[in-house]
Amino acid sequence: MPLPEPTTVLLVRHGTTPTTGKVLPGRAGGLHLSAAGLAQADRVASAIAALDPRPVAVYASPLERARETAGPIARALGVRVRTERGLVELDIGEWTGMSLERATRRSEWGAVQCWPTGFTFPGGESFAGLLARATDAVGRLVRAHPGEVIVAVSHADPIRALVATAAGVPLDLFQRIVVSTCSVSAVRYSPDGPRVICINASADGLVRG
Repeated sequence: MPLPEPTTVLLVRHGTTPTTGKVLPGRAGGLHLSAAGLAQADRVASAIAALDPRPVAVYASPLERARETAGPIARALGVRVRTERGLVELDIGEWTGMSLERATRRSEWGAVQCWPTGFTFPGGESFAGLLARATDAVGRLVRAHPGEVIVAVSHADPIRALVATAAGVPLDLFQRIVVSTCSVSAVRYSPDGPRVICINASADGLVRG
């Protein structure tokens, strides 16, 4: 039996929101893209639509900011947005809605940044749990699209965790990976393992690259 063809997954972080860099929104609903975020989504949609080969499917976290980023991409490709719950943001439990300034003053912040495998958000999710369910989700998408290119719109921490794992970087070092709003990180999954194609590429970078 021939081995499955490699699948390339374009991991797109959602665009900028009014709270980006200020508040930890977690999975709270009702957070939409800002005007700048909507413009980012349009730019990255145009860049992705210009790729060859073109992606054949667009999946998104169920949160509004991810779906609003996925919408222009799907329209540019002539497909619909499909929801994949495994791409959802890290559940930060009692930290949901906390300002970033306040979070950085907490004694647990050092663990969040430097020992995430040893930390679980109170009332929320562990980083190890995040990695397990995000990996499961991408695995399902890869099996559904052998030999194709697909888009998965998610959030910073799930994307960092997926890229780190694909690159063989321990999860405790994943915070060193930069994933900017509306950036694209690409991973090619094949039977002999994943290969990281790019990390944190801007829409302009995709066009040039």
